[in-house]
Amino acid sequence: MNFNDIFKSGFLENINSVSILDMVVALILAFGLGVFIFFIYKKTFSGVMYSSSFGVTLIALTMITTVVILAVTSNVVLSLGMVGALSIVRFRTAIKEPLDIAFLFWSIAVGIVLAAGMIPLAVVGSLAIGIVLLVFVNRKPHLNPYIVVLSCEGHESEQQAVGFLKSRVQRCVVKSKTARKGMVELNLEIRMKEDDTDFVNELAEMEGVSSAVLVSYIGEYMG
Repeated sequence: MNFNDIFKSGFLENINSVSILDMVVALILAFGLGVFIFFIYKKTFSGVMYSSSFGVTLIALTMITTVVILAVTSNVVLSLGMVGALSIVRFRTAIKEPLDIAFLFWSIAVGIVLAAGMIPLAVVGSLAIGIVLLVFVNRKPHLNPYIVVLSCEGHESEQQAVGFLKSRVQRCVVKSKTARKGMVELNLEIRMKEDDTDFVNELAEMEGVSSAVLVSYIGEYMG
């Protein structure tokens, strides 16, 4: 065995398996579409605390997926090894917002489609998904469910407050009721007619009503 025999392996033979032009074009497109996904995420974010690191993760995930799929499509044997290697990876980070899962899958899908050479599908599909998310996520806020917490001094004031509330909102449903001596507390789910919360002030000023609180929630109620 001489010095040259050491480098007679498939490792060096795979150097030219993917052309430089293909790599540059794929990575530039992946970066551009990743930025577009990040822009849509920023415009449609409706959670409690915005995380800029998650937006950067979407860009990086698109580019990383593109690199991995480029390697896989250039070598069948490598693709089998990649499946085995990725199967042992476990991610423990909790996804707080259900919509974040869609953005993660979107980034991965764009990376796969770009690396497969289906550039029109990746661009047109991303534009269509972005438009759909902008339309449906950024809907009018008065369509979202709210919870009104009422504290009343008795049955009569409770009936007056609930009747007034039903006349001012589109929908009103009692979720829970707690009754104590001289105090009744109600949790009601409402859908407002307009983006106007002045009725809460009027509720609080009604005779027999101790307090009125308006809370926005995601539609899941635990009593």
